[in-house]
Amino acid sequence: MKKAALIYDFDKTLCGRDMQEYSLIPQLGYKKPSDFWKEVGELSDANRMDGISAYLYMLKNKYEEAGKPLTRRDFDGLGSSIELYPGVDTWFDRINEYGKKLGLDVEHYIISSGMEEIIKGTSIAAYFTRIYACRYYYDENGIAQWPAVIVNYTTKTQYIFRINKQVLDESNDRDLNTWVPMEQRPVPFSRMIYIADGLTDVPCMKLVKTNGGHSIAVYNPQSAKAGFAAQKLLNEKRAGYMAEADYREGSSMEHMVHLILNRMSADAALEDLEGTVQ
Repeated sequence: MKKAALIYDFDKTLCGRDMQEYSLIPQLGYKKPSDFWKEVGELSDANRMDGISAYLYMLKNKYEEAGKPLTRRDFDGLGSSIELYPGVDTWFDRINEYGKKLGLDVEHYIISSGMEEIIKGTSIAAYFTRIYACRYYYDENGIAQWPAVIVNYTTKTQYIFRINKQVLDESNDRDLNTWVPMEQRPVPFSRMIYIADGLTDVPCMKLVKTNGGHSIAVYNPQSAKAGFAAQKLLNEKRAGYMAEADYREGSSMEHMVHLILNRMSADAALEDLEGTVQ
């Protein structure tokens, strides 16, 4: 079977809020997560810092100011507090089964500026072939020392190429940057679907869409702001489609992904026939 990849952002794509807001930020004593993000923005502006670097620094620093260094153990169990959108818990099995009927081996990937440690603690973590997200380097005592991986809106694109070439190890830059003809890459862009919610995903959406793949802008139907942002991505042709963040069986989202998988399967069959005598 030929591989197809569904690639997701996480925050506000598979769940309704930034993952840090469910428990990590409240544990620091913030009653309003927006106050934490305001401080991050001020730190970023004052020091010309990348916003993701700023939040990783702020998070580590706030824990140290509270008298307890940030440790790997602090992330234990936080994934279970995340409230996933409707249908997400059964989505992956349903899509995998549908793809199998079409002769497609569907793989799922996360590319997120959130925390890998938190995502790995969710009930859906086992469904992902790879989770690309921010994470810390920890010393021998499990204390966070430095960001091991920083995933921002532009660095997200490298992971699209990792999936494209199936060079999935983040430390393997040599093979990632080795030239491989497009037709020899295991997961062509044309068999990718990128699913995300906002402006930080524009480079990935555009990269996939421009190269023959499919990008879906999802939005929380209870948020007019989110709906406007998704419509803007559609109008500006960053995304090819938009849908409510409803992953339940029979939803518009499921129907749309089924149609795209149908097309992928048909295109793959035609590619196999090309140049042959029938």
